[in-house]
Amino acid sequence: MKWLNTAIEFPPLTEANADGLLAAGGDLSPERVFFAYQNGIFPWYEFDQPILWWAPDPRFVLYPDKLKVSKSTKQILRTQSFKVTVNNNFRAVIQACANVKRNAQSGTWITEEMIETYCELHQRGMAKSVEVWQNKILVGGLYGIELDNTIFCGESMFSHVSNASKIGFITFIQNSKYKLIDCQLHTNYLESLGAEHISRSKFMQYLKQK
Repeated sequence: MKWLNTAIEFPPLTEANADGLLAAGGDLSPERVFFAYQNGIFPWYEFDQPILWWAPDPRFVLYPDKLKVSKSTKQILRTQSFKVTVNNNFRAVIQACANVKRNAQSGTWITEEMIETYCELHQRGMAKSVEVWQNKILVGGLYGIELDNTIFCGESMFSHVSNASKIGFITFIQNSKYKLIDCQLHTNYLESLGAEHISRSKFMQYLKQK
C-alpha cells in the first residue's frame, strides 16, 4: 500500500488490495478529494486512523432505470407526507450523517475535517445534498459528489423518521438525469433498491465516458 505525500496523485487502481484499499495518507484538500472521485477512488476511515483511500473491485452501483420502488413506498410517495429539496442545507445534512450511530463502528468516519472539505466542494458546485422535510423539520437526507452531471457518488444518508432517507433517495434519482449512481460498497438496503455489482474496470469506463 502506498503512502501519499503532498502531490495530488494516486497509484494505479490495480495496486489496491483484495478489500479495495489503495493508499493511505495525503490530505483531504478539496482538490485531492475531487480528483480521487474522478479516478474511481474515495476516502473512508475512522477518526483514529490515517486517511485511507479505496477503489474496490467489484463496485456497487445503481442504474437509475433499474431502481426498485416497492408498493408500500409508492404509497408513501403518493401521500406527499415528505417534502424533498436539493442543496437546501448541505452542512445540516452532512452533520446529521456524521451523528448517526452505526453498527460495528466506535465513531464516525465523517470527521470535522471531512465535513469542511465536502462543504467546500459543495460551495464549488461539486457536492450535492438532498433534504427530506416533514412539517418543516429536517428528518432525513443524503449527500454525495456529482461528476459532470452524469454520475452521482453517494456518500452517506440519515433518517430521523422511518422511510425519510429512502423517499429522498428515490425522489432524487427519479428527478435526475444521471447515468449511474455510485454506491461504492454493498449493503442489503441498497440492493433492495436495485443496486448491483459491476467490475471496477466497467465502472471506470463510465467515469471516462462522462
